Amino acid sequence: MTTADCQFTQVPYTPSEIQHHYGPKVHILRDPLSLSLLAKLCAQGTVQPEVNRLLVELYRVLVHEVVAAEFPRELASVPTRMIEATPHGVYTGELIARHTPAVVVALARAGLLPSQVSYDFLNQVLEPAGVRQDHLALGRTLDTDGRVTGAGLYASKIGGGVSNAMMLIPDPMGATGSTVSRVLRHYSQEVGGTPGKVLAVHLIVTPEYLRHVTTHHPEVSVYALRLDRGLSSPEVLATTPGTHWERERGLTEHHYIVPGGGGLGEVINNSFV
Repeated sequence: MTTADCQFTQVPYTPSEIQHHYGPKVHILRDPLSLSLLAKLCAQGTVQPEVNRLLVELYRVLVHEVVAAEFPRELASVPTRMIEATPHGVYTGELIARHTPAVVVALARAGLLPSQVSYDFLNQVLEPAGVRQDHLALGRTLDTDGRVTGAGLYASKIGGGVSNAMMLIPDPMGATGSTVSRVLRHYSQEVGGTPGKVLAVHLIVTPEYLRHVTTHHPEVSVYALRLDRGLSSPEVLATTPGTHWERERGLTEHHYIVPGGGGLGEVINNSFV
């Protein structure tokens, strides 16, 4: 039996995040490399196949942070290749608990590739038998003036319950919060069970999205690479995010994010409808 090195017995992890006043469930990463790649993804003129390559890289970063910060741990011992030379060839320390159940929710259209990246990542970290990917086809519902009124659910393929599972909702653009609401309502009404955690994982979020989610779904933890509030006044933009939350704006009247990246679902699929 080897003696565990104290440096590995507890491995607390806190992502580097911007300062804000949106509450403890909101995590907006402070990562200049990811911001650079995201700026390239959203730039006018960036098209396929570069779009998908950037999307994959960015979601691997996001899921890494989510798993490291949120997933359960366990103390484990793993023999290394040096076990043949010495009985001390064993790593003992805190690792991600491999038998943690996880469910990734794939949202058509923009969320399909992010969900696949997340699902593949989790299968490397956890026991694959406990990792599942569900599929939901959602779309914006609009009023006669073209304003978003919510999210409609048109089809779903769900492979089981979600009790005690880590539930990831990878959706690139967190604009209004209606998608998260519709997803959670469907699981609550049609599937049942309480997830261990609900983790909404985005490239970009708006103040309007954060207000909706923190108000209506306080159990949800939000992770994002960037906060966009580009329609706020210069005075508001000069303050720490959330200081004047009621005056922050990141959405046009048709609920597109500014500065944003346009309709990412359209760009990903090269289908502008």
